[in-house]
Amino acid sequence: MARHHHRLTHAVRRPAALLALALLPVLVLGVFFLLPVSGMVARGFWVEGDFVPGGVVEVLTRPRTGRVVWFTVWSAGTATVVSVVLGLPAAYALHRLDFPLRRLVRAGLLVPFVLPTVVVGVAFLELLGESGPLGFLGFDGTPVAIIAGLVFFNAAVVIRAVGASWESLDSRPAEAAAALGATPLQVFRTVTLPSLRPAIVSAASVVFLFCATSFGVVLTLGGTEYSSVETEIYLLTTDLLDLPAAAALSIIQLLAVVALLAVAARLRASADPSVTRVPARPRRPARADLPQLVMTGLLLLLVAAPIVTLVLGSLRVGDGWGLANYRALDSTGSQQALVVPVTEALATSLRTAVDATWISLTLGLLVALAVTRRSRSRAERSVRTVLDGFFMLPLGVSAATLGFGFLITLDRPPVDLRDSALLVPIAQALVALPLVVRTLVPVLDGIDDRQRQAAASLGAGPLRTLLTVDVPVLWKPLLAASGFAFAASLGEFGATAFLARDESATLPVVIFRLIGHPGAMNYGMALAASVVLAVTTAVVMFAVERLRVPSLGAL
Repeated sequence: MARHHHRLTHAVRRPAALLALALLPVLVLGVFFLLPVSGMVARGFWVEGDFVPGGVVEVLTRPRTGRVVWFTVWSAGTATVVSVVLGLPAAYALHRLDFPLRRLVRAGLLVPFVLPTVVVGVAFLELLGESGPLGFLGFDGTPVAIIAGLVFFNAAVVIRAVGASWESLDSRPAEAAAALGATPLQVFRTVTLPSLRPAIVSAASVVFLFCATSFGVVLTLGGTEYSSVETEIYLLTTDLLDLPAAAALSIIQLLAVVALLAVAARLRASADPSVTRVPARPRRPARADLPQLVMTGLLLLLVAAPIVTLVLGSLRVGDGWGLANYRALDSTGSQQALVVPVTEALATSLRTAVDATWISLTLGLLVALAVTRRSRSRAERSVRTVLDGFFMLPLGVSAATLGFGFLITLDRPPVDLRDSALLVPIAQALVALPLVVRTLVPVLDGIDDRQRQAAASLGAGPLRTLLTVDVPVLWKPLLAASGFAFAASLGEFGATAFLARDESATLPVVIFRLIGHPGAMNYGMALAASVVLAVTTAVVMFAVERLRVPSLGAL
């Protein structure tokens, strides 16, 4: 009887401890995620206090809404296909081959993913504009420019996600097929591709998600002529003040994105467990690897072209060259385009990124510790599964939708945060939270629980066990997660565009305002500010890459 009572107490205590560990993240997500999202949903269905579900239907039947939804699906689908086609050869070359400067090339292809979207938009404007190197193609202001910007970002996702899977495949089946006379193409089609298919489909679904919810690239390169669901929510809110219509679109987007995340999770779970996963050492390239190396070089050129054009454009002053655009960053631009100088906006961005980083890291570490605890009962396993899905919810809501939700719900008692300095950092931390969690969870999952049990049997308490077993393994991923969160915060534009005040605007918001004001000085300042922001995020990402901690593939 006593033993049964002890087991029952233990079975209740462990789920309770799990919930206690996750209490702070649950409270934060409840206030700063569920409350804004529920307020957004309510704004779509309730108009002036009356339940009017027909308003959502009315928004969906608008001709412009149909065009916006179709453009979102078409552009995201096209960009996904191109990203996969360009990313697969690079994934093979960077994860299965060993050649000079391989790590440098891999880091260079990763940088675009964390570059601020508005910076990429400005870079492609400079590259494809009438006076740009590729202006003769006539792509400026067309869907081609938008798709190019989306591919620029998301080829890195394919490289990291598929490359990590490719790197762990056992090479012996492919070698055996080649020894039996199969051509390289036949080996890939019959042996390698079936093993990689879950990773490819999962990466493609994530890329489609990122493309469909892209904000800065579409807003900068498409304006109002080519609008996605994401930018349409912004325009309806800021320009037309049609909050019910914006809420209706947000609901549709939320449902679509959550469904896509569920499909991606199912595809990841469907990976064949019988496939041998043996980390393979990269080998020296052979003649048969030349096409993959050429494609990798081509992708590197496509990535470098807009960045190089941006840097050169920032140095052009009239018909000559100079640093006048950079010296003007301590001004407010021509015709008072800004309320604060760009240098002050950069300082605001750095302070905001520091706050967003410690918030997302604190929450992410607690979440990772909670969802990686070994389940010893059905109740504990159920609680852990629910918590894991709950903490990934921010990935299912776009940054612009989250910012919109903040705008309409956190502006009255008892939660009135309109003047809080932490409002923007909290929004950015929620955007970075899934990335932090997916960086830490695989590492904690890989720690043998028997080491913790051995430490506990020797008298170590939970804190001592954490310090002696988990921390030595976790410190590098923690640094990497901090770098990803910091870089993501520096470039975050979707939520911040709704929330940032003119006197406390971050650098991405200031850059967008500069390109929206006419004048050569304002445009030159936008180019220079974009370079400063790009260099800052690139330095952070090169430091993260040196830690060799995979993260994008885990999403």
